[in-house]
Amino acid sequence: MTVRVAVVGAGRWGRQHARIFSGRSDCELVAIAARTPSSAAERAAEYRTAPYTDLDAMLKETRPDLVTVCLPNEEHFEPTLALIDAGANLLVEKPLVFDLAEADELLRRAEDRGIFFGINFNHRYAEPVVRAQRAIQDGVLGELVFLTWRFGGEANYGDSPHANLIETQCHGFDMLEHLGGPIRSIAAQMTRKTYGAYSTVALALGFENDAVGTILGSYDSSYAYPETHLVEVNGTGGRLTIHDTVRRLTLSRAGDETTSVWEAGYFNDEARSFHGTFDRHVDHIITALQTGAPPPIPATAGRRALQLAQTAIASFERGSRVNVEEFA
Repeated sequence: MTVRVAVVGAGRWGRQHARIFSGRSDCELVAIAARTPSSAAERAAEYRTAPYTDLDAMLKETRPDLVTVCLPNEEHFEPTLALIDAGANLLVEKPLVFDLAEADELLRRAEDRGIFFGINFNHRYAEPVVRAQRAIQDGVLGELVFLTWRFGGEANYGDSPHANLIETQCHGFDMLEHLGGPIRSIAAQMTRKTYGAYSTVALALGFENDAVGTILGSYDSSYAYPETHLVEVNGTGGRLTIHDTVRRLTLSRAGDETTSVWEAGYFNDEARSFHGTFDRHVDHIITALQTGAPPPIPATAGRRALQLAQTAIASFERGSRVNVEEFA
């Protein structure tokens, strides 16, 4: 079965959507939609497909099996809702939305329509993350005690004062729960000293398994810095670190002064590529579509990340620790 795919969005990351689906032998890129005729035409010409600005016309004329949505972060709700109501199977970019009521509306309508509704938390497919999760599941680290996420770069300016937390550190929420299990409570500090938004956040986390954790996320840093992204997981039997998502994994055992290191080999360009994490996710998405399975990362994961973000916001505003279930 060849999967017919339409891409909604012609921006920088939208190009990655077009690149992947146009290059797969099991997919046909049938359309690219954008907000302006010129941007739609330019990107569609680049990938030899049809341009659209009208979603209804795109769906009617191209009949895609899957629509991917990659639009500006704070403009996801209305187009996603329209596509759900039209019955389109969807892969959306993070964040799902910025408002929990909107997230719940999207999920409810998608469930009512019985559509395929996935979200692209592509960090899960980085080779160091895949290996880290396997080590944790195999008990190499023993009982988990603490987990840390640090990630920061230049600001992506938007209307929301919590853009950094919701649209970027959602990867941190998803990753720490992916590796360490559900987060139970959050205590937050935030600063808006640079340009008016809460551009740097520091969060203390409590997990359901009684581990603790931290997230330090910033729009006041630079992606040019080395080690701009670091994940650390410590257990009673060992410790692992993930460096710059795809660059390196280290694994140490308690009491042993030697450390095992994974780095992509000379010819292993696929594993060292951040963009390649999305290719890996798409492999699983296409298999799920072709076999009638649910999405490998369902859109509910986007709602969960937003729930955690809203818990952090409430904690900061109240000046106290807040339980995550308050926003269930």
